[in-house]
Amino acid sequence: MSLVALPDGAVPLVVGTVLALGALTLVLSPLLSGEAEVRAEDEQKAAAEAARIKAARAKRLGRQEEQLDGAVAALREIEFDRETGKLSDSDYAELKTRYTREALAELRAADARDAAAVPVLVPGLSPADAADPVEAAIRRARANQRSCGACGPRPEPDATYCSSCGLYLPGACAKCGTTVNYIGSRFCTGCGDHLAAA
Repeated sequence: MSLVALPDGAVPLVVGTVLALGALTLVLSPLLSGEAEVRAEDEQKAAAEAARIKAARAKRLGRQEEQLDGAVAALREIEFDRETGKLSDSDYAELKTRYTREALAELRAADARDAAAVPVLVPGLSPADAADPVEAAIRRARANQRSCGACGPRPEPDATYCSSCGLYLPGACAKCGTTVNYIGSRFCTGCGDHLAAA
Protein backbone atom coordinates (compact mmCIF):
# COMPACT_ATOMS: atom_id res chain seq x y z
CA MET A 1 0.00 0.00 0.00
CA SER A 2 1.40 3.35 -1.00
CA LEU A 3 0.59 6.70 0.59
CA VAL A 4 -0.22 9.69 -1.55
CA ALA A 5 1.85 12.68 -0.68
CA LEU A 6 -0.06 15.93 -0.13
CA PRO A 7 1.24 19.04 -1.84
CA ASP A 8 3.03 21.63 0.28
CA GLY A 9 0.59 23.85 2.16
CA ALA A 10 -2.38 21.42 1.85
CA VAL A 11 -2.35 20.34 5.51
CA PRO A 12 -2.84 23.86 6.87
CA LEU A 13 -5.58 24.43 4.28
CA VAL A 14 -7.48 21.29 5.34
CA VAL A 15 -7.04 22.08 9.06
CA GLY A 16 -8.16 25.69 8.47
CA THR A 17 -11.24 24.54 6.56
CA VAL A 18 -12.22 22.11 9.32
CA LEU A 19 -11.74 24.81 11.98
CA ALA A 20 -13.80 27.32 9.92
CA LEU A 21 -16.66 24.83 9.51
CA GLY A 22 -16.55 24.06 13.25
CA ALA A 23 -16.66 27.76 14.12
CA LEU A 24 -19.51 28.34 11.68
CA THR A 25 -21.48 25.49 13.23
CA LEU A 26 -20.82 26.85 16.71
CA VAL A 27 -21.98 30.35 15.72
CA LEU A 28 -25.07 29.30 13.76
CA SER A 29 -26.39 26.61 16.11
CA PRO A 30 -28.08 29.09 18.52
CA LEU A 31 -29.68 30.89 15.59
CA LEU A 32 -31.00 27.71 14.03
CA SER A 33 -32.34 26.38 17.34
CA GLY A 34 -33.96 29.78 18.04
CA GLU A 35 -35.61 29.67 14.63
CA ALA A 36 -37.06 26.27 15.46
CA GLU A 37 -38.43 27.63 18.74
CA VAL A 38 -40.01 30.61 16.96
CA ARG A 39 -41.48 28.30 14.33
CA ALA A 40 -42.90 26.02 17.06
CA GLU A 41 -44.34 29.04 18.87
CA ASP A 42 -45.95 30.28 15.64
CA GLU A 43 -47.43 26.85 15.01
CA GLN A 44 -48.84 26.79 18.55
CA LYS A 45 -50.40 30.23 18.06
CA ALA A 46 -51.90 29.16 14.72
CA ALA A 47 -53.29 25.99 16.28
CA ALA A 48 -54.79 27.98 19.17
CA GLU A 49 -56.39 30.46 16.74
CA ALA A 50 -57.79 27.62 14.62
CA ALA A 51 -59.21 25.99 17.75
CA ARG A 52 -60.79 29.29 18.81
CA ILE A 53 -62.38 29.77 15.37
CA LYS A 54 -63.59 26.17 15.36
CA ALA A 55 -65.13 26.58 18.83
CA ALA A 56 -66.86 29.81 17.80
CA ARG A 57 -68.19 28.15 14.64
CA ALA A 58 -69.41 25.15 16.66
CA LYS A 59 -71.13 27.47 19.13
CA ARG A 60 -72.81 29.39 16.29
CA LEU A 61 -73.86 26.16 14.58
CA GLY A 62 -75.12 24.87 17.92
CA ARG A 63 -77.40 27.88 18.21
CA GLN A 64 -78.65 27.34 14.67
CA GLU A 65 -79.28 23.66 15.38
CA GLU A 66 -81.30 24.61 18.43
CA GLN A 67 -83.51 26.74 16.21
CA LEU A 68 -84.12 23.97 13.67
CA ASP A 69 -86.55 21.23 14.56
CA GLY A 70 -86.54 17.48 14.18
CA ALA A 71 -86.49 16.92 10.41
CA VAL A 72 -83.09 18.53 9.85
CA ALA A 73 -81.67 16.65 12.83
CA ALA A 74 -83.25 13.44 11.49
CA LEU A 75 -81.56 14.00 8.12
CA ARG A 76 -78.23 14.29 9.87
CA GLU A 77 -78.93 11.12 11.81
CA ILE A 78 -79.82 9.04 8.76
CA GLU A 79 -76.70 10.32 6.97
CA PHE A 80 -74.62 9.16 9.93
CA ASP A 81 -76.45 5.82 10.16
CA ARG A 82 -75.86 5.19 6.45
CA GLU A 83 -72.14 6.05 6.72
CA THR A 84 -71.71 3.69 9.68
CA GLY A 85 -73.59 0.86 7.94
CA LYS A 86 -76.62 0.87 10.24
CA LEU A 87 -79.04 1.78 7.43
CA SER A 88 -79.53 0.10 4.05
CA ASP A 89 -79.55 2.11 0.82
CA SER A 90 -83.27 1.51 0.17
CA ASP A 91 -84.25 2.60 3.70
CA TYR A 92 -81.92 5.58 3.41
CA ALA A 93 -83.51 6.71 0.12
CA GLU A 94 -87.04 6.46 1.55
CA LEU A 95 -86.19 8.25 4.78
CA LYS A 96 -84.17 10.93 3.03
CA THR A 97 -87.07 11.76 0.69
CA ARG A 98 -89.52 12.03 3.58
CA TYR A 99 -87.28 14.03 5.90
CA THR A 100 -86.06 16.32 3.11
CA ARG A 101 -89.65 17.42 2.46
CA GLU A 102 -90.18 18.04 6.17
CA ALA A 103 -86.88 19.86 6.56
CA LEU A 104 -87.65 22.15 3.60
CA ALA A 105 -91.01 22.96 5.13
CA GLU A 106 -89.33 23.78 8.45
CA LEU A 107 -86.70 25.95 6.79
CA ARG A 108 -89.32 27.82 4.77
CA ALA A 109 -91.36 28.40 7.92
CA ALA A 110 -88.25 29.69 9.71
CA ASP A 111 -87.53 32.03 6.77
CA ALA A 112 -91.11 33.28 6.84
CA ARG A 113 -90.81 33.95 10.59
CA ASP A 114 -87.57 35.83 10.04
CA ALA A 115 -89.06 37.86 7.19
CA ALA A 116 -92.09 38.74 9.31
CA ALA A 117 -89.89 39.97 12.14
CA VAL A 118 -89.94 43.73 12.49
CA PRO A 119 -86.55 45.17 11.50
CA VAL A 120 -84.76 47.34 14.03
CA LEU A 121 -84.97 50.95 12.89
CA VAL A 122 -81.65 52.76 12.93
CA PRO A 123 -81.77 56.57 12.90
CA GLY A 124 -80.85 57.88 9.47
CA LEU A 125 -81.56 54.58 7.65
CA SER A 126 -84.69 53.72 5.75
CA PRO A 127 -86.51 50.52 6.84
CA ALA A 128 -85.25 48.78 3.67
CA ASP A 129 -81.65 49.74 4.48
CA ALA A 130 -82.03 48.65 8.09
CA ALA A 131 -83.37 45.27 6.94
CA ASP A 132 -80.37 44.65 4.68
CA PRO A 133 -77.33 46.76 5.60
CA VAL A 134 -75.12 45.06 3.00
CA GLU A 135 -77.41 46.11 0.15
CA ALA A 136 -77.57 49.61 1.64
CA ALA A 137 -73.75 49.82 1.62
CA ILE A 138 -73.67 48.66 -2.00
CA ARG A 139 -76.24 51.31 -2.99
CA ARG A 140 -74.21 54.02 -1.22
CA ALA A 141 -71.00 52.91 -2.94
CA ARG A 142 -72.67 52.92 -6.36
CA ALA A 143 -74.14 56.37 -5.73
CA ASN A 144 -70.66 57.75 -4.91
CA GLN A 145 -68.95 56.04 -7.86
CA ARG A 146 -67.94 58.28 -10.75
CA SER A 147 -68.59 57.12 -14.30
CA CYS A 148 -67.00 58.14 -17.59
CA GLY A 149 -69.29 58.42 -20.61
CA ALA A 150 -66.72 56.67 -22.80
CA CYS A 151 -65.04 54.22 -20.41
CA GLY A 152 -67.79 53.42 -17.90
CA PRO A 153 -67.57 53.31 -14.09
CA ARG A 154 -64.20 54.32 -12.66
CA PRO A 155 -62.58 52.50 -9.75
CA GLU A 156 -61.40 55.73 -8.10
CA PRO A 157 -64.16 57.11 -5.83
CA ASP A 158 -62.85 60.68 -5.86
CA ALA A 159 -61.64 60.95 -9.47
CA THR A 160 -62.14 64.24 -11.28
CA TYR A 161 -60.82 63.02 -14.62
CA CYS A 162 -61.12 59.55 -16.18
CA SER A 163 -57.93 57.58 -15.60
CA SER A 164 -58.26 55.98 -19.04
CA CYS A 165 -59.24 58.74 -21.46
CA GLY A 166 -58.87 61.98 -19.45
CA LEU A 167 -62.51 63.15 -19.76
CA TYR A 168 -63.86 65.47 -17.03
CA LEU A 169 -66.07 63.13 -14.97
CA PRO A 170 -68.71 65.51 -13.55
CA GLY A 171 -69.55 66.29 -17.20
CA ALA A 172 -70.66 69.88 -16.63
CA CYS A 173 -69.34 73.06 -15.08
CA ALA A 174 -70.49 73.45 -11.48
CA LYS A 175 -70.73 77.24 -11.84
CA CYS A 176 -72.66 77.71 -15.12
CA GLY A 177 -73.75 74.18 -16.08
CA THR A 178 -72.04 74.13 -19.49
CA THR A 179 -71.36 70.61 -20.73
CA VAL A 180 -67.64 69.74 -20.70
CA ASN A 181 -66.83 67.05 -23.24
CA TYR A 182 -63.25 67.88 -24.22
CA ILE A 183 -60.57 65.49 -23.01
CA GLY A 184 -58.29 67.08 -20.42
CA SER A 185 -60.35 70.30 -20.10
CA ARG A 186 -59.22 72.36 -17.14
CA PHE A 187 -61.43 75.41 -17.75
CA CYS A 188 -65.11 75.77 -18.60
CA THR A 189 -65.72 76.87 -22.21
CA GLY A 190 -68.83 78.81 -21.10
CA CYS A 191 -67.63 80.88 -18.15
CA GLY A 192 -63.87 80.20 -17.98
CA ASP A 193 -64.05 78.91 -14.42
CA HIS A 194 -61.46 76.38 -13.17
CA LEU A 195 -62.98 72.90 -13.44
CA ALA A 196 -60.55 71.25 -11.03
CA ALA A 197 -57.47 72.19 -9.07
CA ALA A 198 -54.30 71.09 -10.82
